Amino acid sequence: MRAPDLTTLTLRAHCVAAPLLVVLCVSLPDGLPRAGVYAFTGLACTALVALGTHRHRPRDATGWWFVAAGVGAWTLGDLVYSYLELVVGVEPFPSVADAFYLAAYPLLALGLRSFVRSRTGDGDREGVIDTAIITIGFVLLSWIFLLQPTLADGSASVPTRVLAALYPVGDVLLLALLVRLLTSSGARTAAFRLLGAGVVLMLVADSVYQVQSLAGSYSPVLDAGWLASYACIAAAALHPSMRRLTEVGPTTGVEFSRGRLLALMLASLLSPGTMLLQLALGLSPEPWAVGLSSVVLFVLVVLRMSGLLTRVREQSEQLAALARTDALTGLPNRRSGDAELHRLQQAALAEGQPLAVAVLDLDRFKSFNDTFGHPAGDRLLSQAALAWNAGLEGTGAVLARWGGEEFLVVLPGRDLADAAAVVDALRARTPLGQTFSAGVAQWDRAETLAALVARTDEALYEAKHAGRDRVVTAAGTAPAAQQQPVPAAAVPAAAVPAARGGAPAQPVA
Repeated sequence: MRAPDLTTLTLRAHCVAAPLLVVLCVSLPDGLPRAGVYAFTGLACTALVALGTHRHRPRDATGWWFVAAGVGAWTLGDLVYSYLELVVGVEPFPSVADAFYLAAYPLLALGLRSFVRSRTGDGDREGVIDTAIITIGFVLLSWIFLLQPTLADGSASVPTRVLAALYPVGDVLLLALLVRLLTSSGARTAAFRLLGAGVVLMLVADSVYQVQSLAGSYSPVLDAGWLASYACIAAAALHPSMRRLTEVGPTTGVEFSRGRLLALMLASLLSPGTMLLQLALGLSPEPWAVGLSSVVLFVLVVLRMSGLLTRVREQSEQLAALARTDALTGLPNRRSGDAELHRLQQAALAEGQPLAVAVLDLDRFKSFNDTFGHPAGDRLLSQAALAWNAGLEGTGAVLARWGGEEFLVVLPGRDLADAAAVVDALRARTPLGQTFSAGVAQWDRAETLAALVARTDEALYEAKHAGRDRVVTAAGTAPAAQQQPVPAAAVPAAAVPAARGGAPAQPVA
């Protein structure tokens, strides 16, 4: 059994030690020991993010280095804050500690942005709109319950109020990029979930701290939230799946799941819900903020629905094309060939023009497959389709794969002799030195399409029995039993049967 490497052992040790350090820190009273455990945990997590990035060497490590720098800046801010408060004995806000704290936001944001770019390549318009919808709702909440009260606090100086307001702004920035990351395409690995959990814990702890600060209180339990966020981010960097975090995902973005729809619905309801909450709490509502956010959300939702409708239409067109097209050759398939034959028959009937049909069959195709393999047989079919289609260009003929190694050619406006000449000219274009046999018949304007195809098949089998590598025309017309007046739009495409009427008992390949 292979022994775990150093990074795996470190991850296991971290998963045991980190919860113990968080509990120890919260259990200690305020003072230097508590501050020391807090600082040690933050520094250790910063070092572990750097270690995981160095050891795992992801395809694009830029984001992870920014994340390490962000956690490190936050930890340095904690060290300076504790030093000013516990050693120097001065008020640590505002102070130089805020420079480190505020620097952490753009550093972490750059890290998340790097992950998003690696996974999406700046594509995924739907993901951008979803991010905007969710973020706008939280911007409104932040403005009403955090930013506006902070800026309106008359007990603090203007610079202090502006500095305090930068923290919720930083949280909104991180939230927007986190949502963008969560809505991006790509693998949902353990590292992806741990990183997301770490940022969420950080945002929750920040928001609760800011609300408590406005109320003039502070709960030491918040330290557990920040430390847990550091620990989750470090675990994400140590986990082997962190390499896949920067892998490019599908260009179509992630699936529009029920969970995603629920998140967008709740985000869209935040604007009216906020006003209702203010009225329920007896607070003065913010009609301008709610109104503007509602307008923006409405526009974004309309854009999102427009994108969904466009995607549904594109997928419907792709499915329709797949249903009509043979996957190997790119030609119309049997169903489309039936439809084209019926359409051209009706046009010939209406315009009084002749109509001829040919069936081409590659000679000894089974032997070719047995000798060279099925991939070579597939190449022969696709190359033959390409060559014959080029040979029919400008003739108005329609080439379709009829089944197996057989192809149908519908030649509108051609009599029997002219149609036979067009088909015969295709023999020289057959690739890989192969040959084909063909039967050609002209519609007598009375027989059914099934009878016409049956006569064409009979001519094909005559060509096979006569030695292959030739074109045989069907003589005469269909028997009277197979003739009937054909009014316009009388024969649906489905009327052409798959069975070969008049085929010999022992068909020749």
